[in-house]
Amino acid sequence: MSYLHVFTRLAATATLAAGVLLSPMAQAQELAPNSYVALGQTLPADSVGKTEVLEFFSYSCPHCAVMEPLVAKWSEGFDDNVILKRVPVAFNAGMADLQRAYFVLEALNRLDLHPKLFNAIHQEKRALFDKKSIRKWAAEHDIAESDFDNAFDSFGTQTKANRANDLIRLYQIQGTPSLAIGGKYVTSPALTNGYEETVNVADALLKQVAK
Repeated sequence: MSYLHVFTRLAATATLAAGVLLSPMAQAQELAPNSYVALGQTLPADSVGKTEVLEFFSYSCPHCAVMEPLVAKWSEGFDDNVILKRVPVAFNAGMADLQRAYFVLEALNRLDLHPKLFNAIHQEKRALFDKKSIRKWAAEHDIAESDFDNAFDSFGTQTKANRANDLIRLYQIQGTPSLAIGGKYVTSPALTNGYEETVNVADALLKQVAK
């Protein structure tokens, strides 16, 4: 599930560079109330003593493929007490293997392949949606099939997938990409009508949380 048909302005911003900088004017503007959702109660962070920014994404989502480098660039400027936590989303059983794929890359210290998996699906148009095809792709990047299987089927990966599903429910995520800030707010391109706009709103919300 994605916001593919929710708005039309996104197509016009699909060529935004990964090095985009937040505009001072956008930072200074008062946030429109419909550009984010305030949660009914503050949700606790999994990272003790840290303010979390949760990036809800799916590898199969074309909008996530565009947002990912913008969020990654933004996170490079985070203070030491702020952490970016990626949350792969599986809205149904057909998305579960791609959800696990992120945790496999994480477990094997191969998150350098995170943007490459987006690229393989959306630029190279490869059908990487199940364990077998993802394992074959991973092998092309020097991940042994046995290592892939061990990580994919591990208790740790199952536990992380369960936690991701809990977060999706707790934050009431209906589509991807979405950003949750400090356990208090959620914003997305569906609310802001743009990718850069979403990062600007998220940055402003983060500053509010940090006050």
